Amino acid sequence: MHVVVMGAGVIGTTAAWYLLQNGHQVTVVDRRHASAQETSFANGGQISACHATPWANASTPKQILGWLGREEAPLLFRMRFDPQLFSWGLRFLRNCTDARAKINLEKALRVAIYSRDCLRALRDELDLEYDHSTRGILHICRTEQDMAAVEKATAQMQEYGLKRRLVSSEECLTIEPALRDATAPIIGGSFTPDDESGDARKFTERLSAHCIAKGASFHFNTNITGLVHDQRKITSVQTDKGDIHADAFLVCLGSYSPLMLAPLGIKLPIYPCKGYSISINTTGYSGAPETALIDDSVKMVYSRLGTHLRVAGTAELDGYNLRMSPRRQKLIVDKALELFPNSGDRSSIDFWSGLRPVTPDSAPVLGDTKYANLYLNTGHGTLGWTMSCGSAKAVADLISDKTPDISLAGLGIDRF
Repeated sequence: MHVVVMGAGVIGTTAAWYLLQNGHQVTVVDRRHASAQETSFANGGQISACHATPWANASTPKQILGWLGREEAPLLFRMRFDPQLFSWGLRFLRNCTDARAKINLEKALRVAIYSRDCLRALRDELDLEYDHSTRGILHICRTEQDMAAVEKATAQMQEYGLKRRLVSSEECLTIEPALRDATAPIIGGSFTPDDESGDARKFTERLSAHCIAKGASFHFNTNITGLVHDQRKITSVQTDKGDIHADAFLVCLGSYSPLMLAPLGIKLPIYPCKGYSISINTTGYSGAPETALIDDSVKMVYSRLGTHLRVAGTAELDGYNLRMSPRRQKLIVDKALELFPNSGDRSSIDFWSGLRPVTPDSAPVLGDTKYANLYLNTGHGTLGWTMSCGSAKAVADLISDKTPDISLAGLGIDRF
């Protein structure tokens, strides 16, 4: 078939690859000048199945109340009249129970663990280099309360097959010696040896080159204006450079997916969640970590990407606004340099923000729709890079009328 993939981030590009592998003609459409120019551009850089704990759980409402009005809070709601956020928030609160959190954890881990395996196979097949590291991911905790949460999450994830173990404060320093310079307390954490890190932008750029070499057509600088349908079948994608007709259509538009689907009568509960990142040049400094880390107490992640340390964190619900708060930028820098004071030059830090497509249950939306030839691969939240290859392969197999390697039960749009 001829399949149009909407979006050339890590989600759309991996989807294009697996569709090509299944023998299809593939056209990728993106409004930017190249692949990976939005949410995939400077994210946290981690393949972190260990980070699949759903945002919505029994303790979340109390935490959110404590964060209200605090500019430095890990999760910040910008007060505004926003029906989309209100509707999303009600669905989110319905998922804030232990029972639903356990169901949602299983769904997210199912995709994340499978995706990690797919990434390894793809990397070996194509000999891809993207500043990747296979040293595992270390969770660290600054407080007893956060350590208790990590202990609970570790036990639950072990039930679903994730190799994750608790570690002491001294073991944390052994796994990552650069933590010995930290001015913040480290009381312990957990370690997931099979998780990885790497530059999602470099990966996506290099994979898109392989897609083109295999025959895919990438239409950059092309704005999608709508989808044309004939009853229950999509006939073409409308763009500012003309219509593109095809046999099947795949939406990989992240936070913008609901806007594209609303005119078709498809209500997709995805809300844009702004995240921040900084990139610190480590050249000439000896205190940057080599192992990827997650700082559970401040909800931040750290990944060594070549000569830079990528630090990402915070969650800001403020619609589609990409404006960065100077106070939140400073928060990330301060917390990073508490852990790694000798990691790089504070005066030459690069700042970035991107919109993560978050669902109320923290699981992606994968599968078909009420239109016979329209498919979804979106809503991965903070785990887009982690889930990209697995989501892409599963949906490509579904489009190809093949049985995916993993069950897509509970991941479709019909769950909302």
